[in-house]
Parts: sequence; structure tokens; C-alpha cells
Amino acid sequence: GFRPLEACVLALIANTAPVAFGSLGIPIITLNKVTGLGELTLSKMAGRQLPFFAAIIPAWIVCAYGGWRALRGVWPAALTAGVAFALMQFIMSNYHGPMLVDIASALAATAALLLLLRFWQPKTLWIREGDTSVSPTSARPLRRAWTPWIILTLTVFMWSQKGVKEALDAAFARDVPVPALHEAVVRTPPVVSAALAAKPEEALFKLNLLSTTGSGILLAAIVSGFCMGFSVPRMLQIWLQTLVKIRLSLLTIASMLALGFVTKYSGSDATLGLALARTGWMYPFFGTLLGWLGVALTGSDTASNVLFGSLQTITAQQIGVSPVLMASANTVGGVMGKMIDAQSIVVASTAANTFGHESTILRRVFWHSLALASFVGVLVFLQAYVWPFTEMVVK
Repeated sequence: GFRPLEACVLALIANTAPVAFGSLGIPIITLNKVTGLGELTLSKMAGRQLPFFAAIIPAWIVCAYGGWRALRGVWPAALTAGVAFALMQFIMSNYHGPMLVDIASALAATAALLLLLRFWQPKTLWIREGDTSVSPTSARPLRRAWTPWIILTLTVFMWSQKGVKEALDAAFARDVPVPALHEAVVRTPPVVSAALAAKPEEALFKLNLLSTTGSGILLAAIVSGFCMGFSVPRMLQIWLQTLVKIRLSLLTIASMLALGFVTKYSGSDATLGLALARTGWMYPFFGTLLGWLGVALTGSDTASNVLFGSLQTITAQQIGVSPVLMASANTVGGVMGKMIDAQSIVVASTAANTFGHESTILRRVFWHSLALASFVGVLVFLQAYVWPFTEMVVK
């Protein structure tokens, strides 16, 4: 019932809530590898920052679509979905770890909203001019529509288990050194702490074809296809058609990911970080925006953590704030940059068949992205100087 461009904009804004714990917690896991601050410690800190914004994202989406008038009509649903997601996000991140946060939060929000709608319904159905009216759907198509998502959730849950990943890596996993780059770059003070010996940067291509999340998603897609009655030739046909359709999108995504590594090994990330360190006591705010900028440029919260995670901790120590706080701020601030990176916008335009309108989508979401990133910066600033959140996490 939504127009394609509207759907792209709303989906990109919604995608901010789960990014820090996406891909089975890979951004947090990677941030720990870069900083050595502890996976659960970083997960706890992110879980005390991001839920504030996850709680308001449903209301923000409604306002972006129809303004305050629309929110007045459905605020109980927006509040229920946001609070349920945020509460589960806090619980899972603080008491379980980063891997299953998004899955549990999405299930909690869906269940809470379904429960609410059994007792409450909007008084009026408001359809904007030009939108397609939505007609009731029978149970069978709904079951077919839910089948891929349920199978995907179960598969990803299985792939996230430590024993499964270890078994798959034991079957096939290789670390391939990148020629002429592996251990050819050395970071020295002030980019790294003077107490640490200069260590060559590793440049390893991790070839873990079985344990990578994408393999689990591929398996889920195949199983879903069989469950919905598709034959093997038909699935292959759809796959090839999709590859042809998104060939330019795939090239763009690969190029943006490559840019992240170029930024890292060329030292431009360090130059940018050192410049921002000169902001002094305002660094908690601007350091958060550094994470936002990193995701906007690279298209990945994980890549932004690789680029700036270590630098955030070093700068935090130099200005006297918690390294845990600023490392987490990098990944939480980065989630707000996810809606404006080229990778996400290209994927959205491809999915909605709105090729050529990428600039329009960017203009529509940019100010939402900047506003939310600024709000995260304010929260981190308050946590650095006013609220003792960080000390609670470290203890």
C-alpha cells in the first residue's frame, strides 16, 4: 500500500534500530577485536545507548510518513512496538551478549504489537492520496509470506551458536594474506598508544564460506523455496534474474566495502580521528559523529568500527573519558549513518524498482540521519560527564 519511494525512506529510517547488533552481533564482536575491551562489556554499553532511540523509531517513522496527525492516531501501537523492541534489546545485550539481540527484539516487538491489536484498533484508517488501498488477506497467503522469515530466523539462530560455527570453520576456513599489503603497514604514536609496541597491520582475507552468515541465509532461501512449492529450475531462474537485475548494485556495494579498507590502510582514518581529537571536552559529541561518518562512507557499521574503534579508545584516554563509552559511541552513532550510505540506498532502490532515484532517497533521509546522529552525540556527551552509565558497565 506504500509508494516505492516512501517505502525506501521508511525502511531506511527503521533500519537504524538494529544495526549495531546486526549480522549476529558482528559489529560489536569486531569492535572488541579492534579494541580488546571485552565483547560483553561493549555489548552492555551499546545496550545502554541504542534502546533510547529504538524506542522512538516507530513514532519517528510514522511522523516521517504522515506528520503529527498520523502519530496521534496510532501512538499506542508506535509506543508498544518501540518500547518492546528497546526493552528486549537492553535485556539481551546486557545479560546474553550481542549475537541474538536483533532476533529477540524483533520477535518481542512483533508479539507485543499483535497482542495490543487484539484489544485496541485505530479509530480511522488513513490512506494518503496516491497510495494503494489495503484489502484483507486470507490466512494461506499470510502463512506463505511468513514462512521465509520464520525459516530465516531459525537458520540464523542455529548459525549463531558457537558450536555450529566452530564445526563449520573446522570443515572449511582459511585466512589468506593479501599480497603486498599483509603486515606492510605499521601504525605508530599518536595513532596508537605509546605504551604499545608498533605492530604491523594484518591484511587477511578470511575465507570462511560455511560459517559466514550469508551461507546460512542462502540455505534458508533454498529451504523456503521448497516449502513454498518452487522447483529447482524455477529457483535457479529467479536467482539468475536477480543477479542480472542487481549487478550494478553488487558492484557498488563491493566498491564501498573496498573503500573502507583503503581508508584504513592508507591512514586517512587516523588523520581524521586525530583532527577530531582536537575538539577536546566536546569530543564525546564529535566522536559519535565520527562513527556516523564512518558508516556513511563505508556502508558498514563493522567497517566503521574497524576504521575508528581503536582510535576512539586512544583519543578517549587522551581527553580523560571512558574508552568503553567512546568505542560503543562509534558503533551506536554509526547506526544513524546506515540510512545514507550508498550501499543501503542502492539496495533500497533495487528492491523497490526505483532505479535512478537514489539521489531523491538520499535527500529524503539525510536530515533524519543527521538529526538522530546528533541526538546520539548529546546522549554520549551526557553519559561522559553527567550520568555514571559507563562505570556501571565496567564494574
